[in-house]
Amino acid sequence: MNLSYWEIKSYLTNVDFTIIGSGIVGLNCALQLKQQYPKATILVLERGMLPQGASTKNAGFACFGSLSEIIDDLHSHTEEEVYNLVKKRFDGLLLLRQILSDKAIEYQQLGGYELYSDSEDDFYDACLQKKDFINSLLFPLFKDEVFTLKNNSFHFRNVQNKFSFNKFEGQIDTGKMMLALTDSVLQKGINILNSVTVESFEETNSAVHVKTNHFEFKTKKLLIATNGFAKDLIPEEVKPARAQVLITKPIENLHIKGTFHLDKGYYYFRNIDNRILLGGGRNLDFEGEETTELVQTKLIQNKLEELLKGTILPKTPFEIDYRWSGIMGVGTQKKPIVKQLSNNVYCGVRLGGMGIAIGSIVGKELAQLIN
Repeated sequence: MNLSYWEIKSYLTNVDFTIIGSGIVGLNCALQLKQQYPKATILVLERGMLPQGASTKNAGFACFGSLSEIIDDLHSHTEEEVYNLVKKRFDGLLLLRQILSDKAIEYQQLGGYELYSDSEDDFYDACLQKKDFINSLLFPLFKDEVFTLKNNSFHFRNVQNKFSFNKFEGQIDTGKMMLALTDSVLQKGINILNSVTVESFEETNSAVHVKTNHFEFKTKKLLIATNGFAKDLIPEEVKPARAQVLITKPIENLHIKGTFHLDKGYYYFRNIDNRILLGGGRNLDFEGEETTELVQTKLIQNKLEELLKGTILPKTPFEIDYRWSGIMGVGTQKKPIVKQLSNNVYCGVRLGGMGIAIGSIVGKELAQLIN
């Protein structure tokens, strides 16, 4: 790229902190750094025209785990670890709402539901049997029962007559959240450069030399917040996981309100602007969805439409308006990786599909690694 003297001087000279990734983690990290170091020069680099991973592509669930997901987590995590996972998500949602305001992100606490297939009686019974135990595990955090049972008042088909219901969960407008977050960052004098891919970096004693697809420069500290794209830059245990989504055109008199999980959370849907947004299906092809390619597949898109027709909107005509994909960062453990990698390089990655819930707090923790 043919950069001018002014561009080099204003954007790429005397950079104190460079953050790779302008999603929820990266922008929250930038805000926290500006609070810690008000006079610092902070630069955010984003590979996409808009945040490339999942921050503008997620379903907008302000959730912290369905009943079956929390039960399943106990197979690979201790009770204390599961409690801490839920607490981090709940605290992260509170921090997000505090930073941006409920009005700015259009937060609505309509509750979260988990549906159970009518062909999986044993799984359904097992979840109900452990409901009281999970409620007792989480009681110190919520001071109330988290999971109760509700009847199928939405007339969904091919599911059990009762759902687990969580009154503490809500939903947000993902686009409004990212606009508000970006505005906050820009108002603080933090620069964001889009369509810039970091190809490599090399650390010296007092700085990091960064090479991008357009230019090279030096920064005192480098913070990596690329989540699903982390493997391109660092050797941490983070795998990309593509999530495919579709949304209907507006539906008159839509009676479905809330956030919903189905099939152990592999499918999820919600109401938004009188539409149904539905995503998931990664379990149909785990290997194929372990990719950073932002496309859709017939296998998963057909399954999503089948769920709309057969389960969610069995008597309601609908048309699909948009389809898209986002890239999450996952691993064998659900705890995010927030660590110092070397003298001047840090990372905050592996959000495990919980970016809305923990992105703010991971960004804050990433910034606080620097002292």
